[in-house]
Order: sequence, then C-alpha cells, then structure tokens
Amino acid sequence: MDFFRRAAGSPSKLGILAGTFNPPTRAHLALARAALGLVDEVVFVLPREFPHKTYEQASFAERVEMLEAALADAPRCSIAATAQGLFVDIARECRQAYGPACELYFVCGCDAAERAANWDYGRPGAFREQLREYQLLVAARQGSWQGPPGMRGRIHALALEQDWVSASEVRRRIRSGEEWQQLVPAAVAALARKTYS
Repeated sequence: MDFFRRAAGSPSKLGILAGTFNPPTRAHLALARAALGLVDEVVFVLPREFPHKTYEQASFAERVEMLEAALADAPRCSIAATAQGLFVDIARECRQAYGPACELYFVCGCDAAERAANWDYGRPGAFREQLREYQLLVAARQGSWQGPPGMRGRIHALALEQDWVSASEVRRRIRSGEEWQQLVPAAVAALARKTYS
C-alpha cells in the first residue's frame, strides 16, 4: 500500500473507501463523514487495477490530485493506492499497513457490497470467509441491501445525510453542458472541468 497522505495516529477502527473516484463526488465525502461516526480514520483507496472496469478519462495521477484537493481539510482521512481491486486484497494490504489489531470496515454503497458478495472468487463460501477479515458499512443506493443470511452480523447499515450522486452522472453532465459543480467538492470543480471537458 502506497500512501499519498496519511492521517496522524493509529486507528483501532479503520474505514476503507475504495473506488475509482472518477471524479470524487460529494457523495464520497458524505460516505466518509458518516463512517467517521463509527471509525477513527477513513482511507480512500484507489486501486492501480480494477477487477470490473478499466481506467478511462482521468488518469491515476489526476484522480489522486482530485482526492488530495477534496480531502485537504479532512485530517482523519488518508489517501492510498493498492496493487489490486478486490476487497479481500485491499483488506490484506490495509492489515499490513495498519497492523493486526485494527478492525477493518469497507465503506460502500449497496451496489458495491452486492457485487463483492456475488463475485466469482473461484470457490463457494469465499465471501463468507472474507468477512472474517473485514466488515461492511453499507449505505443505501438505489435500494437497501442486507447481505446473505448468516453474514448480517458483519454487514452494517450506514445512514447518509444526502442523496447518492454517481461519478458517471457528474461526467455525463459535464459532457452535456448541464449544471454539475454542486455534485463535487468545491475544491475539485476546477480540476474536474479541466479533466473531463
């Protein structure tokens, strides 16, 4: 795990917000704020490779730059890169960086949680085993998701202060000339305009 910014201290509970951040939106920051009510630190993780999509439009460096701008005034948030994009791989890199005593919680929307639960890991029961290594904090996004029976003790609902805004909607609005600035943190707007226009 490579850190571009690391919060001070050693958290006992770590929120992990992994994503493409193409661009970072106000919803990403709302997820982090909600999680910080339950964890000590949130690390925004940008995988160098994704299991379900490729890098398009914004480069890795541009996404890191936008994250740094978005989190400039967020002392309990870190920014890091990982080699791979599956939750279990990211959790293991976080475990190495934060130590064995730190509790790990992935912060995500229900679409990402469902994708992780239903991913083909090559053998039955793999996701259930992974939940021994980390837990999920899941925000409603186009419906709620509780997870498969028997795993619900490791999956927790996360209430958001605002509606979810997807990064793809931000990009669509920029391309079509519609209003979009209110969907991203103010510090990201100029970078997003330059990157996506």
